[in-house]
Amino acid sequence: MTSAPSTPTTVAFRTIDLRGRVLTPGELRNAMPRPAASASSSESAVQAIIDDVRARGLDALRDFALRFDGVEQDHPRVPAHVIEAAVAGLDDDVRLALEEAIRRARIFAKAQVPADVEVAIAPGATLRSRWVPVDRVGLYVPGGLAAYPSSVVMNVVPAQAAGVGSIALASPPQRDFGGWPHPVILAAASMLGVTEVYAMGGAQAVAALAYGVPGASALPAGSDATGSGSGAIDPVNVITGPGNVFVATAKRLVLGAVGIDSEAGTTEIAILADAGADADLVAADLVSQAEHDPQAASVLVTDSGDLATAVVEALQVRAAATRHADRVRTALSGPQSGVIMVDDVEHGIAVCDAYAAEHLEIQTADAARVADRIRNAGAIFVGAYSPVSLGDYCAGSNHVLPTSGTASFASGLNVTTFLKIVQLVHYDRDALREVSGSILSLAEAENLPAHGEAVSARFPADGVV
Repeated sequence: MTSAPSTPTTVAFRTIDLRGRVLTPGELRNAMPRPAASASSSESAVQAIIDDVRARGLDALRDFALRFDGVEQDHPRVPAHVIEAAVAGLDDDVRLALEEAIRRARIFAKAQVPADVEVAIAPGATLRSRWVPVDRVGLYVPGGLAAYPSSVVMNVVPAQAAGVGSIALASPPQRDFGGWPHPVILAAASMLGVTEVYAMGGAQAVAALAYGVPGASALPAGSDATGSGSGAIDPVNVITGPGNVFVATAKRLVLGAVGIDSEAGTTEIAILADAGADADLVAADLVSQAEHDPQAASVLVTDSGDLATAVVEALQVRAAATRHADRVRTALSGPQSGVIMVDDVEHGIAVCDAYAAEHLEIQTADAARVADRIRNAGAIFVGAYSPVSLGDYCAGSNHVLPTSGTASFASGLNVTTFLKIVQLVHYDRDALREVSGSILSLAEAENLPAHGEAVSARFPADGVV
């Protein structure tokens, strides 16, 4: 019988030495520290959950709440009186902190709203692109090892800035709080004016938001009903928010039925630092992300052997002293974490672009210049006084960011996540006549003659082709 792996008592922060090596882009990506591949995929299990929710609706949600969360439910909708109690019980300091986080996030989100565009291509030919908010969004706020009221802010504020009219929020039920989401999550939702909140977690929450759930029972007393008012959960157009591997997988599987922000999985931090960086500050920031999850990734990229040694020493001290020491040591000792040695900062920039970190800190000389050269990162934190923790809470930026290298093509959550472009084409008769010959030629080249005929029919005096 094989025993379960024990929690490390010291941090085994591994080293990947890339100094003096010339690697192709593919080889460089493959050299990056990543979590060990799972022996079995979660996809089939997640698809089964999605299918069950689609088939059995509320009955499936009740079964999953009991199975995964140990909570018995009649309906996942959080009653208004439960939300009101959460607001009344909110610590004053936390309330003030949330108010400040909301204020700063709204400033940045409002500035992100793109302007409509109108251009005259030719006389009588006008094109417009109009930004339109989606009708309804589902926002996921994780539970598990911690409560994340900050994720409520990060999800809700850009959706509201985009002009979304209907917002549903889902967060896992908690046995310690009467089967409802954590009170601080409920209070944050209320502070933002969100009253449609569901005690649902994991893949089942994603399924319910994506496909909707027919009303098969009355809403709990005190709920503010929307939609049919019969206990139904109306489907959404876009689902956003971070979560574990099951949430990320579910979001990928429902993509197409709805839009998603990204597959935001387990958190990660990379720090590009040179010999001038403060080793203890670097260690503190690596630990700050490691405390999220035993699978969290913390990576240091440096050209300084002395700094690497000092950081590893500081990690031993900080990991032993922090509240979640076991979790932190496991994360820092995993294959997804470690120090990458590079030849110089230039080499480090290439490595950081290959890694495409969710969070990337730059702690080098002329950090702003170095940061401007980075192409692949969810968010970049410039200088010693811009730690990731700042972005997690009160920078005004968004902390829902692409992970696992997806920052090479995906963006963090922002206002445009909740917007879509509608194109408006307005040509008058003369403007259409001007390009009619080009249309006819291209239609014939593609063997689609009726396309050309739809144009020539508008000019009968010229003869129908």
